Amino acid sequence: MQTGAEPADLADVRATNLAVVLRHVRAHAPCSRADIAASTGLNKATVSSLVADLIDRRLVRETGLTENRIGRPATMLVLDGEPYAAIGIEVGADQLTVVAVDLGGTELLSWRRAFAGVGGTGARAVSSIATLAGRAINRLAGQGRRVLGLTVGVPGLIDGAGTVRIAPSLGWRDLTLGADLRRALREPSFEVVVDNDANLAALAEFRHGAYAGTANLVHLTASAGIGAGVVADGRLLRGGRGFAGEIGHLCLDPTGPACPCGRRGCLEALAGIPALIRRVLPDTALDGPVTDFAPEVERIRGRARHGDRAALDALTEAGRHLGHGVAVLGNLVNPEVVLLGGYFVSLAPWLLPAAETELAARTVAPEAGGTRLAASALGPGATAAGGAARALAMVDAGRLPTAPPL
Repeated sequence: MQTGAEPADLADVRATNLAVVLRHVRAHAPCSRADIAASTGLNKATVSSLVADLIDRRLVRETGLTENRIGRPATMLVLDGEPYAAIGIEVGADQLTVVAVDLGGTELLSWRRAFAGVGGTGARAVSSIATLAGRAINRLAGQGRRVLGLTVGVPGLIDGAGTVRIAPSLGWRDLTLGADLRRALREPSFEVVVDNDANLAALAEFRHGAYAGTANLVHLTASAGIGAGVVADGRLLRGGRGFAGEIGHLCLDPTGPACPCGRRGCLEALAGIPALIRRVLPDTALDGPVTDFAPEVERIRGRARHGDRAALDALTEAGRHLGHGVAVLGNLVNPEVVLLGGYFVSLAPWLLPAAETELAARTVAPEAGGTRLAASALGPGATAAGGAARALAMVDAGRLPTAPPL
């Protein structure tokens, strides 16, 4: 006797199998239908039907025959995905970064725009982000591509509805960014998501970085603040309400300097980029708050390269504080690698030695539990790349587009 739930169940099974085949092609292309059947356990008839469906959706394409195998030549399959794109935007204190990629991860565009995030109103921020997103969407539409998703990364606590509960480095509280962006973009057909910037950077590391596939890793962001995206056992660690990873507000010294969050002695007040700028380049305070960190970070880097004692001492001290914070992570979640991202990347040669020493001294497990420190290879666009990767991950999980653009 059939039940009303059966068609939905069958549809779910097919969607799951489509995702299985698509993931196999992503990981093993070029591959044949027989290869897929042998590796996944699906029978050949089912694989042929699933591949035909994926070809119709322009997610997979045939790339010709291969003779380099035993038996009859086989038609090989590779990812297509050319008609599709995913967009990620990183919101920083001083700039917006947007990245778009196709289904295979090929970068389609990468833009940076100045952005006065600190002290600006929520309405102005939404307008700036929506304008940049709209331009990217129009560019991709002009290329005949369909957008699969837009993900915006913000340095702060983001709830499940896409509301920025608090972003101390930007001065934002209870900004309904997700809902406001959807309205500004006229309720697009694709998903618009707001997430923590470090979470998205960690997703980019897990998918595309030098340590891709590492089941336990951490990415530390560094701009106006410091955040941690934590991957544990191959899954992003979010916490009960999505607020995990705020390592920048770990109190290391209750008598230390004030932090934008209102507390004292937080990691980012001791080792964050603004703290480094204030210590190494005190003259910048005469010109008002720093709203573009890149030139000042480059000045610090230049001074360190030329052996400036004040710069070297400040970087060593910041490295010790970072090592202290990473040791807390090491003792709690034991990551295999912690990657310094954002503006820390260019300063890593001077931060890492002191950080590694402090990590080893403060971690309970021998040899720091195997945790190693390294500079991220993804560069300053890791959060934006992770935002785009999030939409691709949803496709891999089974949320497939029904048909390509016309």
